[in-house]
Amino acid sequence: MTRTHRDDQRPAPLATDEPLEGHYFVSTYPPFSTWTADRVADAKRMLNRAPTASPDAAFGLYVHIPFCMKRCRYCYYLAYTGRSLEQIDGYLDTLVDELAIYRRSPALAERDLSFVYFGGGTPSLLHERSLARMIDRLQSIMPWSKAKEVTFECAPKTVNECKLRILKDSGVTRLSLGVQIMDDEVLRSNGRVHFVSDVEQAYAEIRKVGFPVVNIDLIVGLIGETDSTFFGSLDRVLGMQPDSVTIYQLEIPHNTPLYAALRCGGLDATPASWEEKRHRLAGAFARLEEHGYHVRSAYAAVRDPVRHPFVYQDAQYHGADLLGLGVSSFSYIDGVHFQNVTSNRAYVEKVRTGSCPIGRAYTLSDDERLVREFVLQLKLGRADAKYFSGKFGVDLRERFRRPLDQLARLGWLSADAQGITVTRVGLLRVDRLLANFYHRCHKNKQHS
Repeated sequence: MTRTHRDDQRPAPLATDEPLEGHYFVSTYPPFSTWTADRVADAKRMLNRAPTASPDAAFGLYVHIPFCMKRCRYCYYLAYTGRSLEQIDGYLDTLVDELAIYRRSPALAERDLSFVYFGGGTPSLLHERSLARMIDRLQSIMPWSKAKEVTFECAPKTVNECKLRILKDSGVTRLSLGVQIMDDEVLRSNGRVHFVSDVEQAYAEIRKVGFPVVNIDLIVGLIGETDSTFFGSLDRVLGMQPDSVTIYQLEIPHNTPLYAALRCGGLDATPASWEEKRHRLAGAFARLEEHGYHVRSAYAAVRDPVRHPFVYQDAQYHGADLLGLGVSSFSYIDGVHFQNVTSNRAYVEKVRTGSCPIGRAYTLSDDERLVREFVLQLKLGRADAKYFSGKFGVDLRERFRRPLDQLARLGWLSADAQGITVTRVGLLRVDRLLANFYHRCHKNKQHS
């Protein structure tokens, strides 16, 4: 049984600070900044031993395609612009070689994929021949015919029927279209290369080809956005009737063009405050529910929770293993976090020598694995007491008693014998609440 961490029993101030700049979105735990190069050996040792997970345990693959037509002002992901077809194809060959290295490791040699996710960058930027060749070669090494979900991110201006049919024929079940907002002026102000007409054309082609789940990504709080432009955009999206709508609150991380413009006074409009963003997101969730959607997390609503799942997210939030391919990509396998090197040259060189291109890692204790799953599941709005009792041998109300009491008094969550439920007002700010459950040594750490 996992014992309560001693350092979490000391009184600590409630963490609710809301700086306009920096990262707020919690992707995992412990924070990325705690991962170090001197723990890479731990990851390699783990890969060289037999897996401890049962054969039917969830296992996913993330494929990073770091190429874009143009860098958006708010983007903090590693992405390259202006690359030639030859350079892109060279990177894709390295992706395939990297997967072959991992497939030969004892930890992954026999595991079947439960879910796959192609992200970026802009995966749909790939040329048709490059796309088909990459998919065929990846599947020859690690097939996803048994996967419950295969997601592919698309940008409106790079979608065409030929690419979509390649994706459909290769088993893609969930297509995610990066729209952000249906307003040309706001799109232009935020460095997007597409316009509303591109969205409409791409969406028509997507529906023509047909995918089980089509998601539309939106962002609330874009530069130049108002209540009118945001809700007008949402109404246009509702008219399109996507299966899923994802809405993220705009961040201004320090490594973005938007942050640089903010620092030098180069913005035409003041960024929305967190209260403004939460006000719009609350209104969006209400409007989505009025149209028959169901809020499934702090960021998304779906038309049918049974027919329109998001396995990639749900599985990871419940401790699934994930192998990330590509420069800077993240993995989590058998209780070990690791990230690939962030230099494309170093990434290619390591793979060419037959080495795993890992740059930093972190091995979680049993209690850290508990905290990781708990904070991630709160982003779904609920952590089930029976699940945590059965898997970790803990009573959630006792393990996290102090922060739960504090947050309950603010009306942001409730706790009972069945589990922890995040209220709607808590869900709108959930990423701000999660650090209250961290081990003391991980609080106030940078996300990146």
